Amino acid sequence: MINDFGQMALLSILSHLVFIALAWWALQAIRLDKLLRPNRVFQARLLYILLSILIGSSVSNFFLDYLQWSKQLPLILQVIHLVKI
Repeated sequence: MINDFGQMALLSILSHLVFIALAWWALQAIRLDKLLRPNRVFQARLLYILLSILIGSSVSNFFLDYLQWSKQLPLILQVIHLVKI
């Protein structure tokens, strides 16, 4: 049981990092520099980082929740089977 917690923790960390990196990569296609004031390079980079973390964490949480729910689904089927008996 404790081993499962370690595996889930590692999977969560890797999932968050992968999805944050994917969000960063995807945000590079958007021309946010046209929306920002000129000569605000540091603020623009910080905005890209924060948006990447926000989007990547949200997608990762969805992925991890979906994974957890799919693991719990057989338990519901077992309960339904026990009720029919």
